[in-house]
Amino acid sequence: MTPKSVGNVSFWYADIGLPFRRAPLSGDTTADICIIGAGYTGLWTAHYLKAAAPDLDVLIVEKDFAGFGASGRNGGWLTGGFAWNHSRYLKSSSEAQVRAMVHAMNGTVDEVIRVAEGAGIDADILRTDELVVATSPAQLARLTAEVTHRRHWGEEHRVRQISAEETLARVRIPGAMGGMIVSGVARIQPAKLVRGLAAMVERQGVRIAEGTMVTGISKGRVATDKGSINAKTILRCTEGFTATLPGLRREWLPMNSAQIVTQPLPPEVWDRIGWQGHEILGDFANAYCYCQRTREGRIAVGARGMPYKYGSAIDANGAPDAETIRMLTGILHRHFPAAHRVPIDHAWCGVLGVPRDWCATVGLNQSTGVGWAGGYVGVGVSTSNLAGRTLADLALRRDTDLTRLPWVNRRVRAWEPEPLRWLGVHGMYALLRAADAREARHHGPPSRLARLGNWLTGR
Repeated sequence: MTPKSVGNVSFWYADIGLPFRRAPLSGDTTADICIIGAGYTGLWTAHYLKAAAPDLDVLIVEKDFAGFGASGRNGGWLTGGFAWNHSRYLKSSSEAQVRAMVHAMNGTVDEVIRVAEGAGIDADILRTDELVVATSPAQLARLTAEVTHRRHWGEEHRVRQISAEETLARVRIPGAMGGMIVSGVARIQPAKLVRGLAAMVERQGVRIAEGTMVTGISKGRVATDKGSINAKTILRCTEGFTATLPGLRREWLPMNSAQIVTQPLPPEVWDRIGWQGHEILGDFANAYCYCQRTREGRIAVGARGMPYKYGSAIDANGAPDAETIRMLTGILHRHFPAAHRVPIDHAWCGVLGVPRDWCATVGLNQSTGVGWAGGYVGVGVSTSNLAGRTLADLALRRDTDLTRLPWVNRRVRAWEPEPLRWLGVHGMYALLRAADAREARHHGPPSRLARLGNWLTGR
C-alpha cells in the first residue's frame, strides 16, 4: 500500500501547514544565554528562563525551523515516563534519589498541560491511559516484569496489569493476552505543541533565529554561518541532531524512527476495532511499536525503521525507505485488521538521540558555561519538559531539587567509531527481529536473542 505522501517533514505538519520561516541571524550579536536548537528542549528551557528572570536576553538559533526535528515528528505520547535503566543510577545515587527522579518525571504531564492551557496552545491534548499489549507468552512475561519494575520504583499509583478480557474490551487487537495500563498520560499533536511553544517564548521576549547553522561552540562563543554570538552561557538542545555538530559525531547516536498514518477511518471500522478510550497504544514486541488514534479518527503507527545511517547521517527531510513503510503497514494490519483496506495517507521518519548507556542526561559545565540536555531515546515529549526546567535552573546557577537529580551532569563514554557502531546497531535490530519471530513461532519464554541484541549496544 503506497502512501499518498512520503517525507515532507511529517504528517503533523501536513495537518496544520508548514510554519512561516523566521529570519536568520543577521550578523554578529550578543546574548546572556544562547540556546542551540528550537525543539521542545530549547523552547521549554527558554520559557522557564524567562519566567524566572524576565530581563534575561535569550537567543535561540535553529538550523531549519522551530520544531523541524523530533519535536514535530514524534508519536504524540505525553507519558510522564522516560527510557532509562534505574540500576545504572544506583551506582552513584541512592534509591531515594532515583525515586525522586521518577516522581519528577511523573509530574511533567500536568506541567505541560498547565503551560499549554495557560498560553492558549491547542495541541489536541487529550488525557487518557497508555495501553501496552502482549500478544505472546514471551511478551506477557516482559509485561509482568515491567509492571513489577515500575511499581517497585514508585509508580504503583498509576501502573497496573490487566487481563486479556479487559484488554480486548478496550481495543480488539488479535491475540491479546493482557495489557499494561499507565494512567495519567495524554495524547498530543506534536507539531501543534512545538509551534505553540515557539510563539509563547517569543511573546516572553525570546529571540529565535531560524535558518542559522551552528559551525562551532567554544567558551563564550557560538559560531554560525550567519555570524557569531557571544554569550556567557551556551545551552546545546539539539538531541538527535547533536551528531551534526563539530566534534560531537559520537556523542549521541541518531537513531531513526518512522511512522505512517491512515486516512480517517469510517465509523463502522471503528466499531470493529473499539479503542473508544483513545489510549496511546503500544506492544511488548522486542522491536516495539507506538500508536495513537488522532483527533480526526486516523491511526498513526510508529516503530524503528531503518534504525541508523552509516556515519551518523541524518534522514532527508523525513523520508523513510520503502521497506520501513512496508514493515509499518504490516504492524497496522496485524494489530488492526479491520483497517486493512483503509489507505495510508502519509509516511515519515526522524532521528532521536541515543547515549551509549541509553539514559537521558542534562548538565552544565561550570567552567565553560556550556550546557546540554537530550539523549531521550524516543520518549522526549515528557523528558524535554523536565530537562528544560532543570537546564534553566542550572543556567541560573540555582541549587534546587531538580539540579540534584541523578541524571544531572552524568556523562557516559562516546559511541564506537565506524564501522563498529553501524554494525552494532544493525546487529542489535537483526537480533530483536529474530527474537520476535522466534517468540511468535514457539510461544515460549522471552528469546535470549533479544538479550544479546540489547547487550550489544548497551541498551
